[in-house]
Order: sequence, then structure tokens, then C-alpha cells
Amino acid sequence: MLQSNASVNVSHPAPGDWFVAAHLPPSSQKIEVKGFVPPSCVYTFHPDMLVVRAVEVSILEPDVPLPQTLRSHPSYLKIFIPEYTQELRLELQGCVTNGSLGCPVRLTVGSATLPRNFQKVLTCVSLTWSCRLLLPSPPWERWLQVTAKSLAGPHVLVAFRAVATLTACRPWTMNLQHLLQSSPNCSCNASAALLPPGAGSWVPGRSRGAGGGPFCLTSYPVIREDTDVLSVRFWPADRVSVLVRSGTPSVMRLYLHTGADSGGSLGISLQANQTAVTNSTRVAICMNAASPFLSFNASLNCTTAFFQGVRLSLSAASRKADLVVPYPETDNWYLSLQLVCPESPEECEQASVLVETALYLVPCLNDCGPYGQCLLLRRHSYLYAGCSCKAGWRGWSCTDNSTAQTVAQQRVATLLLTLSNLVFLAPIAVSVHRALLVEASVYAYTMFFSTFYHACDQPGEAVLCILSYDTLQFCDFLGSGVSIWVTILCMARLKAAQKHVLFLLGTLIFAMSLQLDRRGAWNTLGPCLFAFVVMVTMWVYRCRHRRHCYPTSWQRWAFYLLPGISMAAVAVAIYTSMMTSDNYYYTHSIWHMLLAGSAAFLLPPREEHTKPWACSQKLTCHYQICRNHREELYTVT
Repeated sequence: MLQSNASVNVSHPAPGDWFVAAHLPPSSQKIEVKGFVPPSCVYTFHPDMLVVRAVEVSILEPDVPLPQTLRSHPSYLKIFIPEYTQELRLELQGCVTNGSLGCPVRLTVGSATLPRNFQKVLTCVSLTWSCRLLLPSPPWERWLQVTAKSLAGPHVLVAFRAVATLTACRPWTMNLQHLLQSSPNCSCNASAALLPPGAGSWVPGRSRGAGGGPFCLTSYPVIREDTDVLSVRFWPADRVSVLVRSGTPSVMRLYLHTGADSGGSLGISLQANQTAVTNSTRVAICMNAASPFLSFNASLNCTTAFFQGVRLSLSAASRKADLVVPYPETDNWYLSLQLVCPESPEECEQASVLVETALYLVPCLNDCGPYGQCLLLRRHSYLYAGCSCKAGWRGWSCTDNSTAQTVAQQRVATLLLTLSNLVFLAPIAVSVHRALLVEASVYAYTMFFSTFYHACDQPGEAVLCILSYDTLQFCDFLGSGVSIWVTILCMARLKAAQKHVLFLLGTLIFAMSLQLDRRGAWNTLGPCLFAFVVMVTMWVYRCRHRRHCYPTSWQRWAFYLLPGISMAAVAVAIYTSMMTSDNYYYTHSIWHMLLAGSAAFLLPPREEHTKPWACSQKLTCHYQICRNHREELYTVT
């Protein structure tokens, strides 16, 4: 949608669930601080659906001619396709145009789908009495739409008779009794309650009963077992392998009949018996929706009337085949297997192969692997699953490593983000040397939790979590904010009682604000601005009281304050405007070093002419009365 409105017209849409998904183009990789930059534009997507129905739709019954007359408006027909229909033949007979011989008619069979349309179109322009269309394996148990439109113009009368002929297919339903008769060496495990009634021995390709036709497929009943949300397993009713022969295809039907089934991934794993498949034989496999592929003897393209199936094969060189269908269509899916011998067909007459099947529906394939996380997402009433990949991996199950980070790159990133926190040893040492023990403990806290938070916050294999991720993140954010808070207040040179009260009060405010919104910029920026105002106020007060610029020494400004302020400004610029997903590892490491370095430069020196913990008097009883001039506390040691 390049403009405010867009529309899509679909004529004769397929029945069932249609999905509309809207998304924005890929966003930039820039990491923006929440609340610091203007919020991105909010887009509203409001879909409307308008349906125009055809009122007059004639029902076309099999083998019953239906007279039709066309002028300017098309004619709509529908025919019901029962289960086990092998072929549909549509024929237009007795076509005349204004009383003369001719059949200028366009016949459209089927419903429209997106993005690919599998409708069949037949244009009849020859001067013959009939025009026909053959459709192998039409979709079972549904109405099939047929639209006839005249090509002779609005004032020309076209008359014809529409005839539909269905070729029925006789299935042989396999159960445990039949399988034991056909393969006496097979070890089976089943319940007698699952056995359908059988009749006679199983001989593929022969008729059953008087007047019966040949069997066209061997049907294996399948049990559907719902295990969890978007998690389904399909089992053959007798819990054994599927027996595959050359006479008729073996068919298994998978019921994906609920709307929630289309939100996962359909997986199929097939494995042939090691000794059954020879160099001259192979098992042809087709996976189709709506109807099975049955014409293995004619072709192996897995194409039905309105669906292009997926083709697989098992051979002596490859005895295992796997297939994954992400977000499968809500329908009945059919797995067809048949033994074929392209070079010597006579070898397949008595041959058979046991194929082990694993059929399942899962939210995410392989649980997204080690480089992804499976997420269940709900949009309105539609539930679907998807993989959220990390460390540059892509794909349905995070298996595409075309843009992935190597293990070496992951380790380098982890070392950069963790070891860069060792720069906090500098402000810790300066604080201890200047008797700023509270500040030193805050810097040590920040260094510890920032190191282990970034060791846990890694997307790949180089991960170490000593606590839960949420706990480490909270402690890291709290330590960063409180470190800035105590550094600025320490520069203000407040009295000890006032400074410690503000230290404690600021820590509590930081903890509360981080609990409300951990990513909000103003949760950290607000208290820091208040501390900056306190520092400026104290500096201005000292300037007016002493009638001299504060700090008074130009060396203090040149070698400590200006470098510290410059490092802090560069750190803020990197944090707010230069970090992206690609350069996060080294830009954030630079942020660590600049933040720690600026704290080391900005910490104030000790009071002049004062020695910490100086001993003022030595008593004869070997006790010392020591007085701290800054704290005005007396201790006996």
C-alpha cells in the first residue's frame, strides 16, 4: 500500500479461511532509547470485505445433461465431488450459436486462490458438437464451481448441454488382519477395537464382490492425537509401518480440519526398510491437499486437478525422506506411496516395502534449534507459531546460517561486553584512595552485575547466567543509574548526612522507576538531572561565598573535569544515537569504558590539609583517640 487505500479483487474465491496480514518494511537496525527520541509513526490497518454472491447457481448432477443458454451474462454451475472420485470429465454437448454449429464458450472450473491460481480454463472455439475437460483427482467431498461464459458477444445466443461424468475409485481399507495375511513376518501391536470389518484376502488390483471394479488405492486409517497447542501426532490405526506395493498406491489421510492447525508446521518423516529397497526399485511419494495423487503408473509429477503436490522418493541410496510444510492449508492432506520400477517393471510385481512413518504437527520445527525461540502469537482469534531467531540465523526453524555469527564472533562479542566492565576498577581504586567507600561499593556492584548480565544476554553459545535473566537485567540497569547518581552528588561536596540521605533516596527512586519501565530514558535521566541541578547549585553557592571560581585550581579543570565531562558526553552520544544491532558489541563496550573512565576523572579530591583517620592524641594506656575531621566522629582503637 503506497497510498491510503488499496483493494484486491478475487473472483470466485475458494471456500474456507482467508488470511490478511499487514506489516511494515524492515525497520532500521538503530537501537533507539525509549522516550529520548520521538516515537515512530503509528499505522492503522482497517480491512473491509465486500462479498457479491451469485444467486442463480444450477446443480450439475453426474451423467445428467443440463441445458444451458448464454447471452451477455455467464452461467454458474456446481457439482459435488464425493470421496474416492478418481476422475472428473466435463463435456459440453450440442453446442449451437444462433442455430448454427459452433461452441464459442470459455469454461472455468474451480475456485480462485492466492498467490497462485490453479483454476482450469477451457476455451471451446472449434466447430464441433462437443468440448471436454478431464480433471484427475478432483478435490473430494466438496462442491466444485463451474463458470461458462460466451465468447460470441452480448447479442449472440449460445446453447449447449453440460454433462459431468465421475469415475469412481474403489478403496481397500487396510487393517491389522489384512496386514498379517500379506506380511506374516511383520510384528504388529494394535488393539482389537481399532480393527474395521474386513472381507476376504487382500489382492491388489482385483475386484471384490459381484460387479465390483478394481481397487485403485489402499487406505490406511489414521488416528489423530492432539497433544498440546498446535501439537498433533498422526498414527496409523494399527500402529505399524505402511506396506507399499506396485499395484495400487497406499494412501494415508491427515485431518487438518481446524483453523488452529494452519498456524503450525506439518512434518513428515519416512524411512524404508533397509533390505526391501533395491537398486532397481524405489518408493514414489506424493503429498497433496484436498485429494490424493493416484496416477503413479502414468506420471510422477504429483499433480492433481487443482493442486501441485510435493514429490519425495525412497531408494537404495536414500532410504529416508523428510518434508516440512509451514502453515499448511486447512484441509485434508493425503500421503500417497507406491513402489515403482522404472528399469524393470516385472521386479515390482511381487515386491513390497515397509515404510516407517512419523507424521506430526508442531508449533515450530525442532523447537527452533539452539539459535531460536518458538513463540506462540495470537492475532484476534487466530493462533499461530513462529521462530524468533538470534545471532544472525534465519529460516523457518533458524537453520539458515547465511548471515549467522560464527562461534568465534560470539565469543569475541561476549568478551568485549564483559571485560570492558573491568575499567570500573579505576573509579573503585580512586574512591578507596580518597575514602569514598560508598561510591566504591556502588561501582563494584555495577561492575559485577553488568559483567554477568552481558554474559547472560548473548544470543549464541557463549552464554553464562548465574541468576535469572530478569534479575541480572534489573541489577545492571539499577547499578548504571545509581553510579551516575552518586558520582554527580559526590561532585557537589554536600555534608555527609545530606549526601548519604540523597544516596539512599535516589537508589529507591531508581528501583521504583525501573520496575515501572525498564527501558524508559527519563527514568534514569530525570534523577540524574536533579543531581546535576544540586551540584550546580552547590558550586554557584561556593563561588559566591568565596568570591572565586569553584573548583579553584585550573589543573583540576584541565586534567580532571574537562576530560571527565568530555568522556561522559561522548558516552551519552554513543548510547543515544550511534548504537545499532550490528555494532552493539563494540559501541556498548566503549560505553562501559567511557562511563567508568569519566567517573574516575570526575570524583572530587580529598579535602586539603586533612589526612583521613589522623590520630590526634596518643594515650599512655596504649589506646589511640583518632579523629576524622570530615566526619567529626571519634573512635577508640
